[in-house]
Amino acid sequence: MRLRKKWWARPEMEQDSKAIFDPVSLKGRWHEEFGNDNPIHLELGCGKGRFISELASMDRNKNYVAIDLKDEVLVFALRKINELGLDNVRIIPMLIENIETVFGEDEVERIYINFCNPWPKASHNKRRLTHPRFLTKYRGFLMQGGEVWFKTDDDELFEHSLDYFREEGFEERYRSLDLADSGFEGNIKTEYEEKFTAFGVNIKFGIFRK
Repeated sequence: MRLRKKWWARPEMEQDSKAIFDPVSLKGRWHEEFGNDNPIHLELGCGKGRFISELASMDRNKNYVAIDLKDEVLVFALRKINELGLDNVRIIPMLIENIETVFGEDEVERIYINFCNPWPKASHNKRRLTHPRFLTKYRGFLMQGGEVWFKTDDDELFEHSLDYFREEGFEERYRSLDLADSGFEGNIKTEYEEKFTAFGVNIKFGIFRK
C-alpha cells in the first residue's frame, strides 16, 4: 500500500535531536552520540516503531538505532519513543542500501531484520536484506560474536536466507519454523507478526552469529 505524503513529518522530525539526518558523520562515533559505552543494536526497516520502542523500554542499558526510508512512518516511531521517554533510541531516514557508510568496524552488537520485503523474483533477489550483498556490509560493522536476528512469514525467503548466512560464514545459533509455538523467550511481536499469526501463518525465526 502506497503511503500518503505527510508534508509535516520531516519538519516535525527536524525539531527532535533523536532523528539523525547526517548519520555518516557519526560513523565510528555512535557512543559519543549516546554519551555512553553501552552496546548498540540496530533495526533495519523499523516502520512505525512498535518493535524498537518496546525493546528499548525493556532494556535501557543498550542503545538502539532504527532505520527506515519513509518520513511518513518514522515520524510515528519518533512519537512512540518520546511517549515512552526513551533517550536510548535514534532514528535515521535513509536507504538501507548505504548502511555501511553509517557504522564503523565492531560498532554494532546486534541487527534485527523483521518481515523485510521477500523480493520473490529471481532478478530481484539481490535486494533482499539477507542477501550476501547485504550480509557482507553487515559483517563490516558487526562485532565478533555479534548477531543478526531475522523474522519472516515467507517460506522461500527463509530457506534462501539460511543458505545466504551459511555462505557468508555466519554461524546458525537458533532456528524455528513456528516462532509462536517454539517457546522462545523474549520475543517482541511486530504489527505484521500479529496479523500473520492471526491468519494462521507460521513465523520463521533465526539467529545468526558472526
